[in-house]
Amino acid sequence: MKTIRFIAAAAVLCAAVACNSGKPAGTTAGADSTGVAAPVAEATTNLKDLLPTKGEIDSVSYLLGTQLGGLIKGYNFAKSMKELNFSQIKQGIVDYVNAKGNQRDPDFGDQFKINPEDVNTLFPAFIEKRRAYTAAENQEKESKFLAANKAKEGVQETASGLQYIIEEAGNDVKPGERDTVFVHYKLSLADGTMIEEVKPEDESVMLQLNRVIPGWTEGMQLFGEGGKGKLFVPSNLGYGENGQGAIEPNATLVFDIQLDSVKRFVPKEQE
Repeated sequence: MKTIRFIAAAAVLCAAVACNSGKPAGTTAGADSTGVAAPVAEATTNLKDLLPTKGEIDSVSYLLGTQLGGLIKGYNFAKSMKELNFSQIKQGIVDYVNAKGNQRDPDFGDQFKINPEDVNTLFPAFIEKRRAYTAAENQEKESKFLAANKAKEGVQETASGLQYIIEEAGNDVKPGERDTVFVHYKLSLADGTMIEEVKPEDESVMLQLNRVIPGWTEGMQLFGEGGKGKLFVPSNLGYGENGQGAIEPNATLVFDIQLDSVKRFVPKEQE
């Protein structure tokens, strides 16, 4: 929206300049049209002064780089920059800028080493191959992590494979699978990478237990109101083979949780 407003404002400014440029300097509404116009001063502007400065060129060049960086980061290529050949990225940019003809021409893509239209097949195939590899790799890591974690003091495991530690049991009020809970929590990956956190000084987050990942639906019912502990959520009880955002496919999730309060589910006919 900012870009649209900027373009609109620029258009208005250009229109104003264009309208004003047709009036001789000093002319006012109602002036005698038979008067002799003042001589127009010769243009003394050096054309080179109209060109963008080196600083402006550098700024725009940098911004174009950040746009490409956003694409790279968005597809998580930044995790391992070895996945990309930056010399080929540069070559692709140069080849496209120097390409001849109209981009809409049917044979426009024939002048490239790889037709740009092939992005619709090659790119998704590449992304899927990366996802499958990451999923398999994380599955192996998860098996080792959960096996080692299960042997640690205080760790318990349910029939579903969910592992947990009760640090403070809380009171006798435990949520049901349709209840709403108010919690503080920190989400990390098995390697300790923190994904998100509701800090102690922040307000509790409200979550309905039938609208969260299965690991939470099951795990929160183990805590009493006011209780604290950890959940070690296997990927099949989390975001599974697809992952979500910074959470990779088949990633094990570790939650540090404080259950602040419970709000019971009330069927509509009882309201």
